[in-house]
Amino acid sequence: MEKIRKKFPVLQQYIYANTAATGLLSEDLLEWRQEHDLDYLIGGSMMKMNSNKLHSQTRKVVGEFFNCPSDNVALVPSFTIGLNMLLEGLDKNEKILLLKGDYPSLNWPFESRGFDIQFVDITHDVEEQIFNKVKKESITVLALSMVQWLNGVKIDLEFLTKLKSSFPELMIIADGTQFLGTSNFDFSSSALDIIGASAYKWLLAGFGNGLLLIDEKVMHRFSLVSNGYGSGRNVVEQGHKRTFCKRLEPGHLDSLNFGSLEFGLNFLSGIGMNTVDLKMKELATTAKEIFTELGLLEKNVVNREQHSTIFNIKASQEVFTKLTQENVICAQRGDGIRISFHFYNTINEIKAIAEILKNAN
Repeated sequence: MEKIRKKFPVLQQYIYANTAATGLLSEDLLEWRQEHDLDYLIGGSMMKMNSNKLHSQTRKVVGEFFNCPSDNVALVPSFTIGLNMLLEGLDKNEKILLLKGDYPSLNWPFESRGFDIQFVDITHDVEEQIFNKVKKESITVLALSMVQWLNGVKIDLEFLTKLKSSFPELMIIADGTQFLGTSNFDFSSSALDIIGASAYKWLLAGFGNGLLLIDEKVMHRFSLVSNGYGSGRNVVEQGHKRTFCKRLEPGHLDSLNFGSLEFGLNFLSGIGMNTVDLKMKELATTAKEIFTELGLLEKNVVNREQHSTIFNIKASQEVFTKLTQENVICAQRGDGIRISFHFYNTINEIKAIAEILKNAN
């Protein structure tokens, strides 16, 4: 792991506890991007003409990484853009359930379109609340972030499987931006009908690229209106072959950005997602124990059995300033300080942050 850490120069200067805001750029990806742009510099259109092959390869890699057919993968500039295109084709009679305080780019697209929306609070028993609300209000669409951006509450995948079993017609849409890349995830065996993510955080792919995975069983519930030259794979007369996911790719896709997505997924595959999964669980367990002992976590987090590696600690502006002075990179979110750890972080870094927090209070 120390060899891998050296690929991220930021880690040599700081304790980087801010992947929930921005994932790091590796030296390997930088080198690939420089070679890509050099090819563009000297090849111009000759190089760009081959970009369709790169995009097809990226869809294939995404599909293999998450166990989803490549035809059911849409490459989008960001999760937010992809979700907004999807919702333009969703019937306004659908009854939506959202989590109060969930990421704005998930909730706002539903709210701005006038859907009939119900909410549940993000409490220690949020899954039970969701089940009861779906049953009571005859909800047809549940949309939520798999990991909450403010405090790191992680939705139980097994619960979603049970929920889907009880309500087979319920469509479950998930924002996986704070989730994908943190653990093993098999889309085809999950209860999720749609999951998307911007890839600049835990997937370490840089900005300007994202993905949507869409189960064929729910495609009929959307009447997509987005269209463009890219939707037909640049073959105008073959409009009848325009797949559902190609409707979500109406324009030119950037080869630098989506090549970076492919690179990021291959990088994680090279480490091994089993290795990443185990490391993340170790970091999450250790950090939760330490921050709980210091009395820095809200009850809704402390009382949950599982948690992500994102934590919002109760601390003042003075504490945030102290952390910054001690070369800890984190972020102020909500009423506290958000600290987040990826596989390239260490237990010793968590302990070092804990010591700073002890001395700051």
